[in-house]
Amino acid sequence: MEKYLEYQAKIEGVRAEGLAIIDKARDEKRDATEEENTKLEELIGRKSKLERERDQYVQLKGLQPEIEAMKKEPTKVDPEESHETTGFRSFGEQLMAVIDAAKAGGKVDPRLTQRATGLNEAIGSEGGFLVQTDFATELLKRAYETGVLANRCRRIPISANANGIKINGIDESSRATGSRWGGVQAYWLAEAGSKTESKPKFRKIELELNKLIGLCYATDELLQDTAALESIIGQAFSEEFGFMIDDAIINGTGAGQPLGVLSSGCLVTVSKEAGQPAATILAENVIKMWARMWSRSRPNGVWFINQNIEPQLHTMSLSVGTGGIPVYMPANGLSDSPYARLMGRPVIPIEQCQTLGTLGDIILADLSQYVLADKGGIQTASSIHVNFKYDESVFRFVYRVDGQPIWNSALTPYKGGAGSTLSPFVVLESRS
Repeated sequence: MEKYLEYQAKIEGVRAEGLAIIDKARDEKRDATEEENTKLEELIGRKSKLERERDQYVQLKGLQPEIEAMKKEPTKVDPEESHETTGFRSFGEQLMAVIDAAKAGGKVDPRLTQRATGLNEAIGSEGGFLVQTDFATELLKRAYETGVLANRCRRIPISANANGIKINGIDESSRATGSRWGGVQAYWLAEAGSKTESKPKFRKIELELNKLIGLCYATDELLQDTAALESIIGQAFSEEFGFMIDDAIINGTGAGQPLGVLSSGCLVTVSKEAGQPAATILAENVIKMWARMWSRSRPNGVWFINQNIEPQLHTMSLSVGTGGIPVYMPANGLSDSPYARLMGRPVIPIEQCQTLGTLGDIILADLSQYVLADKGGIQTASSIHVNFKYDESVFRFVYRVDGQPIWNSALTPYKGGAGSTLSPFVVLESRS
């Protein structure tokens, strides 16, 4: 067993060395240098090697039962030695410590306050502890990975001393001469001709952080198994947070939540065809939507659809003489893109799109033109009192985020007029 603990100490040492490099770059508000990245790769390789050797040793010595029993024992940390603690070994272990701190007469594990600031350490059930940095990062990373839209947006972290951010943007709503960049104009000038000054016009994009909150009830039986607790809460809440962030990007009202694409002032809505039946999508709709997307956004454009419109896409065609040609290109397994395509761009079904025939059932979007601002990681607090009579404890997770399109209005093209406005976000008029 001593050898196992020796391996664990070495692994934690390597991990701490790597985190120190990452923290240094973050504190200095810069990316890691080439030398630091090389060192990190070396440390990752060393950690993997140590973990492999440890697992082989455990298996050969038959130590699994003894180690499992040790993991189930309450974590004991001497306050006098808390400065030497490297942190929690797992997210589940930290959640257990949070619950212990919330109990009447419970002891606050020093690791909860060593890496994070409690909202109210004196009363655990009314206070909270920040999730340890690496677990918070992992939980948030999973939320962005399980979501479809958030990881395509432009993400801006907000510093610890701020609750919002103001971004300077160009106030441009027309490409007509004298309106580009909000007022910049160049001239062809004859010899000795007089010059006229011009200047760009700016606007402020203001993002004020909103709270996305999740509550989870855990039975006393579940609390005895840190691995199960970590798996259930980690997966469930990362997926739920990912879903809600994606939903806000599409459907957010901007009141106490991010401003969604469908509520934004820059949204372009393409009219349905004359006499078009309800709950249908025609090839002409798709072509006209593509024509209204800002040309610079086309390389990043993606079609987001409600899955119930797929039968319409599969039967969609363009008439040619007495026959026709298909418009929709279904996915073709491993030999082609994993997504179907329209106009050469991916078609991705998402739950947040509206049902067939409703505005928002098909959206052509360039999400690099949508900005998300967040602050830190995910905060957690707990209480044993809310459902005490059911032998349940409750965890609360809070993530602070805001977002909106970078554009405040659609763009009138240089040639084409106000009836042909362009945008990175295009939808089809309701056909109900």
